[in-house]
Amino acid sequence: MKKSIVSGLIAAALLSTGFAASVSAHQAGDIIVRAGAVVVAPNESSPVVAEVAEFTVSNNTQLGLNFGYMLTDNIGVELLAATPFSHDISLGALKIAETKHLPPTLVAQYYFGSADSKLRPYIGAGVNFTNFFDNEFTNDLDGALTDLSLSNSWGLAAQAGIDYQVNKNWLVNASVWYAQISTDVTFNLGGAAQKVETDIDPWVYMVSVGYTF
Repeated sequence: MKKSIVSGLIAAALLSTGFAASVSAHQAGDIIVRAGAVVVAPNESSPVVAEVAEFTVSNNTQLGLNFGYMLTDNIGVELLAATPFSHDISLGALKIAETKHLPPTLVAQYYFGSADSKLRPYIGAGVNFTNFFDNEFTNDLDGALTDLSLSNSWGLAAQAGIDYQVNKNWLVNASVWYAQISTDVTFNLGGAAQKVETDIDPWVYMVSVGYTF
């Protein structure tokens, strides 16, 4: 499903030159603000912990916000932000902890088509910073688990999306992101210090409404 979504967005971008209308959209100097639902779907991997099981991280949906600026009619920059995401952390099938994070992501973008195209597919690439906080055990296995911490992360990010200009100012958007997020999960297990390098590497899906200034 993830591959089909990405492929569809890229295919639409390559075909975008066939969509044009009288509505002027996405021209140099425009500021674009979008708000909508954003889903973070971790694609985590980690070594086996103490020969027991792997860490897994749940999906979460929040209010997503992004802010774009068009440097030219086809090149823009965008910052993705959101309300804090909350994830359950499980060890095998057992939920043991919760964490929250903020993943601001900055990308440079290329928009296909021209300034008067009503449909503007785009692709982008940039960098992600993820700040983990409020890390806590919800099941400490009778005191065996203590001192949970997740390190912050820097990584590359990529996106593909489509804007459809409804009128001069309003648009609707669908986009998908992929971010490299790697964190060191540290804790004590039975008094012994543990450190687990976990790659979360989520897919991020967003559907939103935007306004162009």
